[in-house]
Amino acid sequence: MGIINAPFAWVLKTIAELMDGNFAASIFLFTLIINIILIPLSVKSQKSAVQQTRIKPKLDKLKERYGDDRQKLAQAQQELYQNEKISMSGGCLPMLLRLVLMMCIYTIILSPLSYLMDVDKKAVSTVRTSPAVVKILDKKAPSELDIIKAIESKKLTADKLEESKKEDAKELKDVKTAIEEISESISNSDLDFELLGIDLTETPKFSFNIFKKFQLNWLMPVIAFLAQILTSLVSMKMQKKINPDAPSMSGMLLMMPLFSLYIGFTLSCGVTFYWACSSIIGGVIQTAIQYYYGPHKMLANERLKELNKQADFEAGQIKKFTSSEN
Repeated sequence: MGIINAPFAWVLKTIAELMDGNFAASIFLFTLIINIILIPLSVKSQKSAVQQTRIKPKLDKLKERYGDDRQKLAQAQQELYQNEKISMSGGCLPMLLRLVLMMCIYTIILSPLSYLMDVDKKAVSTVRTSPAVVKILDKKAPSELDIIKAIESKKLTADKLEESKKEDAKELKDVKTAIEEISESISNSDLDFELLGIDLTETPKFSFNIFKKFQLNWLMPVIAFLAQILTSLVSMKMQKKINPDAPSMSGMLLMMPLFSLYIGFTLSCGVTFYWACSSIIGGVIQTAIQYYYGPHKMLANERLKELNKQADFEAGQIKKFTSSEN
């Protein structure tokens, strides 16, 4: 994944530099650019879905003809797809690519030291696995965001390491050197992790006592949840237009965003902010694609092509018949 992450990290870093280090703005623009680049694949996926709807009556007839003979049914379906020039995996590639991109972006957002501040990964690993650092931060596996937060708040310093007495002299020296390298990179970096008073490096800590223990960073997972609900509604409406007989997914409509809301309170605000951006931008682009490549328009165009083809054939037959009479 490191090879794949590197170019995307460079793009995100370049955007951040152009935006005067505004981390939130760079995530938004990065997500916008990625979604624009993926428009051709989204259009292809939309066309594939519409084509599936167009040949559905033919598929139903094949099921009636072959019944429980799955082998013959699969062979007949494959021949039908080939004759109709439809890819059986037309909608899979965009989803797979988006999944890979999502994993890359998550890694980059959660690892700004390694990908955005050019800190040696060995130095980062030395600090993260240090027993002294683990004791100071009270976390078994502190993340890069935890380290940034601790160094900025002076919670993680050479003096604190001395007090912990968890490592021998040589190991302690290596950790100190690594922390100094990271501290210098943080001080030289222009990255601003705040968005409207919310620190995107923080992980929201939910409490049922929402009146006394409310935190502003709770807004990030909530906004991501609402954005996903909106996107799910748009997606469901589009699927119903493409295939009116499709089963209702109202349960999944609420289940997935609720699961994301729960996960949102275990990840940094930067990740949930990306989710919100991705949902909103993706929803807008998908709505535009639906407008220009909607099933009714595409099916009408396909029907028009079929009628023109039939008319040309009949005109040719009439011409042949007329010529033979003369």
